[in-house]
Amino acid sequence: MKKILLTFLLLSTVLFAEVKNEYLSQTLIDSKIPIVDIRTPAEWRETGIVKNSIPIMFFNERGGYNIDLFLTQLNEKVDTKKSFALICHTGSRTRTLSAFLSKELGYDVVNIKGGIVLAKSKNIKLVPSKQ
Repeated sequence: MKKILLTFLLLSTVLFAEVKNEYLSQTLIDSKIPIVDIRTPAEWRETGIVKNSIPIMFFNERGGYNIDLFLTQLNEKVDTKKSFALICHTGSRTRTLSAFLSKELGYDVVNIKGGIVLAKSKNIKLVPSKQ
């Protein structure tokens, strides 16, 4: 019975995660909220990144990840006591990571829906990555 209750609690945490979901806009960029780009270095080189965004890879090319390394880099580069945004290619990776960071760690996270693909279609200026 305890395992069933624990499983239910874990599932409900994921199902009811409260994450702000927004499309990337110039208004969001101008707000100076830190934008963390969780794509891979190859993706950053291919498309560029949103100006002033912070590239910190989460999922590698094979879909693997190192949560401890990511959190260390995130906390070095972003004040996680304040709101920050996550962006990836289309928004699916950030949707998963945002829910985890929000519910499990209590971070105030904005998931950028549509990712870089939508940003490019909206003619949001991207700059070359220095990574």
